[in-house]
Amino acid sequence: MGSDVPAPGRAWDEVVPGLWMGGHEFRRPGGRVECAVVRDEFDLVQTLLRLPGHGPAEGVEHHVWPIPDGPLDGTQLAGVMRLAEAASEALDGGGKVLVRCHHGYNRSGLVVAHTLMRRGSGADEAVRLIRARRSPWALHNELFVAYLRAGLATARLLEDLAE
Repeated sequence: MGSDVPAPGRAWDEVVPGLWMGGHEFRRPGGRVECAVVRDEFDLVQTLLRLPGHGPAEGVEHHVWPIPDGPLDGTQLAGVMRLAEAASEALDGGGKVLVRCHHGYNRSGLVVAHTLMRRGSGADEAVRLIRARRSPWALHNELFVAYLRAGLATARLLEDLAE
């Protein structure tokens, strides 16, 4: 995260009913950075950058798929697609889902956007919604936006061919 990218003002934000996007830290109004610790607020927590002590509580379904905030290989993209499928299934069942990474901008944005696309949104529509609901800094990783515009299945095939 570059110094020109501010920490979010909230731990997490609801993008659409039941689907939340967030991070492991956020900045309080006074400027102090604080850890965002998940307890039992959500039925499913998906973590793309795991940091100890940030939850969730025992008994909360927790999927962990660490990925970089940069180029992803085919296996990493397949994991993002599986997370989006699980998030969509949880939403269909009335669950409350949190997708999180460090600040809750890029990696979580990729999963949330793909979840929205699985549910009928176009790529640009999903990106606009995420930026409006989470932060204008959300999905500032243009490679991730390119993955979404191409479609993650296509991006995965292209990455697998490059290897």
